Amino acid sequence: MNLKKTIINTCIAASAVLYTSCDLDLVPLDYYGSGSYWKTVSQVESYMNGIHVDLRASNFNRQFLLGEARGGTNKSGTSSLITSINYDRIKENNLDADNTGISNWNGTYGYIFDCNLLIQEVEGTALQEENASTINYLLAQAYGIRALHYFTLYRTFGGVPLIERVKVLDGQVDVETLYTPRSSAKTIMDFIKSDLAKSLEYFGSDETIKSNKAYWSKAATTMLAAEVYLWSAKVSLDDQTPASDDLSKAKGYLNTILNDSRFGLCDNFKEIWDVTNKGNKEMIMVARFADGEATNQASEFVYAQPNFVNTVYGRDGNLITGDTLELKGSGWQRNEYELGLWRIFDAEDTRRDATFLEYYLADGSLMGTVLKKNLGYVNSNNTRVFCGDEAIYRYADALLLMAEVANMEDGDVAFYLNQVRKRAYGSNWNEAKYGYTNSDFKTNELAILAEKDKEFVNEGKRWFDICRMKDGKNGKALAFCTESGYKGNGAVLKESESHKLLWPIDVTTLNADDTLEQTPGY
Repeated sequence: MNLKKTIINTCIAASAVLYTSCDLDLVPLDYYGSGSYWKTVSQVESYMNGIHVDLRASNFNRQFLLGEARGGTNKSGTSSLITSINYDRIKENNLDADNTGISNWNGTYGYIFDCNLLIQEVEGTALQEENASTINYLLAQAYGIRALHYFTLYRTFGGVPLIERVKVLDGQVDVETLYTPRSSAKTIMDFIKSDLAKSLEYFGSDETIKSNKAYWSKAATTMLAAEVYLWSAKVSLDDQTPASDDLSKAKGYLNTILNDSRFGLCDNFKEIWDVTNKGNKEMIMVARFADGEATNQASEFVYAQPNFVNTVYGRDGNLITGDTLELKGSGWQRNEYELGLWRIFDAEDTRRDATFLEYYLADGSLMGTVLKKNLGYVNSNNTRVFCGDEAIYRYADALLLMAEVANMEDGDVAFYLNQVRKRAYGSNWNEAKYGYTNSDFKTNELAILAEKDKEFVNEGKRWFDICRMKDGKNGKALAFCTESGYKGNGAVLKESESHKLLWPIDVTTLNADDTLEQTPGY
């Protein structure tokens, strides 16, 4: 990353109506760093609105590209409907120093910069003292979102440059002082934990969740803290090793969510994604999308009508002659899931038909699938609008993360897993037939992973899951386990490819900062 360029050129995007009726104008960075700004609460609120707009805009890259695409559930090459598929190298884990899949730290330092600037300009000021309740809430959001961005970098690259202040505002403007080497893995993990603690401290007793879960809240920080501490408890990286209380802290944060009466599982899986039911009890934190404002990336996972209608066959063996999903000409299949993922669902599991539409060849053999989950709605202009909210955290996350904690503690994994499974089967539920029974560590871990695979399709979990989850308490990551693969009988990574648990840094970023070193193994 060219840190100088980022610092000079970064500015906040215009706020959307979703977040506020008060627009945040697009203005040069020096305005936000001058005495002309940071004078009123409304200015700080507007700046935080812009941070949330960026959080939404970056969600697909953060969740799908970094969190799912490498996980072995996605096809590469050509789709079943004969369209070219995006992100092949990432999906094939075919990464090296010259082909890194992403560049410039995936743009994450620009978002970190925004948080740094707000914290630096507001914390400890008279504005905070005079408006403690409101400003503390905004600072809590800034610290929580910054922790999310650094945790994303940590899981992606390991030790990264630690930048917690806007250096130009401190008078550091020469090239040498703007260069920043990679910090150790432990330094970054400790910093993330510190930011989480600061976020929770500033939230205090304020449990307010705004805009139907579209704003960062204390509950969002709590879920992130649970995920961070569980990762820290299970994944060692260089000088970062599990602390004795990591697992108990993860458990404590998860219990906070599970015991919060505001949250729970929706009665049926489809209900979660109903656009008339946004902000439902299952959602903890979302990226908000709306007609006329911003849409999600689901259009990359569905069929193009010319390749589908009058071409493929349905489950009943008949030629499909209509626009089954009412896409109205919107969408193109640039991403497709492996058939093996569809096949792990029981027919009685309601998630299968709520998540996928499968189609067949004339001889009845399974041909392919498109995404059916979270496709938004058809508006009054008869246009398909992909405006479903993207879940960043939801209640099922907490249940299945707690199942991992229970497995580490030799506890009752089935208690948590079966709550998710029971909802999935609905009226078909038969515990004797479909319920999970506790087993040994590896079997439990693979069962949790399989449940997450079915529950969280297209929610950005799979790659991070197989990097964190293990075949033994001190075993190897499930990324190296053949039982976790969907492409033939192979694991997602070979054991000789352990360096690929992290991503390489692109050449342009390395060349822009003389102090940076390539990720080991690349």
